[in-house]
Amino acid sequence: MSGPGEGFTDGALRPYVITKGRSRPSRNTIGVETLLVAVDPPRPLPLSATREETALVRMCAQLLSLVEAAAHLQLPVSLVKVLASDLVDSGHLSARSGVPRAAQPDMQLLQEVLDGLRRLR
Repeated sequence: MSGPGEGFTDGALRPYVITKGRSRPSRNTIGVETLLVAVDPPRPLPLSATREETALVRMCAQLLSLVEAAAHLQLPVSLVKVLASDLVDSGHLSARSGVPRAAQPDMQLLQEVLDGLRRLR
């Protein structure tokens, strides 16, 4: 791994090389809040896997959000989104969406609670 502040992208290796020239992921369902986890049992990565892909799969042995993975890798979120998408497509990672809409709080109920708390003053 590179030293602090350098990230994986040293001067010679540009982000477009890591993503094989792509700037967009193959999946539009992966967002910054998407949770990533390595498949169980783990699948071996191909010999052509980049060190960034290898590190991403390794760190996703435990559930990790895309934005957290980008921070750990010291890479732009947009770049990690492309890598994660590829690894989901190849069956190395599983992506889980954030909180399902049905589990999100009812905004009207929250507003009523807030209004009730304000009346208690």
